[in-house]
Amino acid sequence: MISSVFGKTKPINYIILLSILFVIYWAVNFYLFEQAFSLANWVWKTIALGFLMFTLFVVNFVVKRNQITESSTYAILFFTLFIAFFPEVLRDTNAIFCGFFISLAFRRIVSLRSLRNVKLKLFDASLWIVTASIFYDWALVFMALVFIAIYMYEPKNFRNWLIPIAAATTVLSILFAILSLSGNTTYLSDHFSFTIDLKLDLLYAEPHGIKIIGYVLLVLVTGLLAFARIGKLGLGRILSMRLIVVCFIVGLLVTMLETSPSAFPVFITFFPGATLVTKYVETIKRTRLKEVFLTFTVLIPLITWIAQHVVN
Repeated sequence: MISSVFGKTKPINYIILLSILFVIYWAVNFYLFEQAFSLANWVWKTIALGFLMFTLFVVNFVVKRNQITESSTYAILFFTLFIAFFPEVLRDTNAIFCGFFISLAFRRIVSLRSLRNVKLKLFDASLWIVTASIFYDWALVFMALVFIAIYMYEPKNFRNWLIPIAAATTVLSILFAILSLSGNTTYLSDHFSFTIDLKLDLLYAEPHGIKIIGYVLLVLVTGLLAFARIGKLGLGRILSMRLIVVCFIVGLLVTMLETSPSAFPVFITFFPGATLVTKYVETIKRTRLKEVFLTFTVLIPLITWIAQHVVN
């Protein structure tokens, strides 16, 4: 049943997933964690919800336009399920905004395989990553993804290697000008401190730690199985899949560096994670086995939600 619905790209699929996101978002912020908001916070939270929903469309656009996945809505289904599995990420608006801009950057990076407008795409990707770093300073680590993409697609053009630096300079110059006008010139030095303070007690504490481990294992195992079965894909798609893996690994690194009692950056790994799981689902030829796997992934967030927030 699930495969017959989300195995296709119907408008009803988007309506279902957007409705689920809407309900989960407000349930998390007002019911599960019982937060009280001022009018300004209401506006900010509503804007964050808009960015979250738009991220869903960005994910779908990237995987379809670049033919990373087949014509289905599995990627955005898993993206939504991961959010349901980690509802606490919806409390962290920085994670939502950062994840949105990282998804825009990844959109430009994977489109490099066409080898058209390479410099413009590199500049755009770098620009979005630097913008994402305004919310998490360690998001700048995603610049490694840009340099890896340059190495994969057009390494001999020396100017390509300078473009990320130019993009970073552009964004930071504009930001500095705005901060100077507002009299807050110390923001850059305060924000971009790049402090290494691994809060392993938060990463591995129950139940969050168990969910993190289960999530990472699911993505890595399904990703490995997918890679083992997609050997016949063209070189362009293989390179795109490698970039997705790198994006997931970098996202995990940023998660380790940024996690705090009020920050849940694991959200930024949901895009590549959902893509890898989708690739595995698409390799399952037996309909019954595919249905069992999909049912399992749908039930797990529901069960953990009930166990964590209803029973307790």
